[in-house]
Amino acid sequence: MTTPTSIQEQIQSINPSAIIELFQLRLTLAVNGVDTTFYYHAGTNGLTANVVFAGITYAAAPIEVEGFELTSKGTLPRPTMRIANVTGAISVLLLAYNPLQAKVTRIRTCKKFLDGVNFAGGTNPTADPTAKFQDQIWYIDRVSKENIQLVEFELTSKLDLTNLQLPGRQVQDYCPWVYRGIECTYTGTSCFDVNDNSTTAANDVCGKRFNSCKIRFDTLGVSDYPHGGYPGSRIQT
Repeated sequence: MTTPTSIQEQIQSINPSAIIELFQLRLTLAVNGVDTTFYYHAGTNGLTANVVFAGITYAAAPIEVEGFELTSKGTLPRPTMRIANVTGAISVLLLAYNPLQAKVTRIRTCKKFLDGVNFAGGTNPTADPTAKFQDQIWYIDRVSKENIQLVEFELTSKLDLTNLQLPGRQVQDYCPWVYRGIECTYTGTSCFDVNDNSTTAANDVCGKRFNSCKIRFDTLGVSDYPHGGYPGSRIQT
């Protein structure tokens, strides 16, 4: 159970504790081709190393977000989230997994409520894993920018996510077909993992990329690949 009074006390305080922004990027096997969650924090307010909140470690990564504010104009906001890409790590993630419709949770707490491990001596008497603002949940609609400096995601609400399914086909570089389903048609015995490495049947997961389709159907001697995506459609600038 959350304790909003702790947060309210900090907001109303003459010397409030710094607000810390944390982000959880949740990918699921059914939608994104992998079941995993990435944890990031913006690295602001003097916290340039990883931080731990509620027992979860959030990696420091320069992140900038905007557009979360609700308005009275009758339209839901479509926030943007920009993540530094100077090491190419985010581009590697996008090549490995389909990011569309991945769940983004924005968590805001105060520095004084972080776990004790973040502080000298490893203790913090004011640590409180329940002291936070209400979580904000969004979903990745599209990759609106990608270059060597940053990757920018445009987010949408769950309410708008339903509308994103129409029409039934979306212009995206990842394949929407159910692996080994009717549209996919792959029935071969060769198995590969999400990174297209040879594996056992128990770990047989399609990476949804064009190469994932090609490597499987090549084993059958088929060159007419049923990949349902549009390779190269992801925006790059």
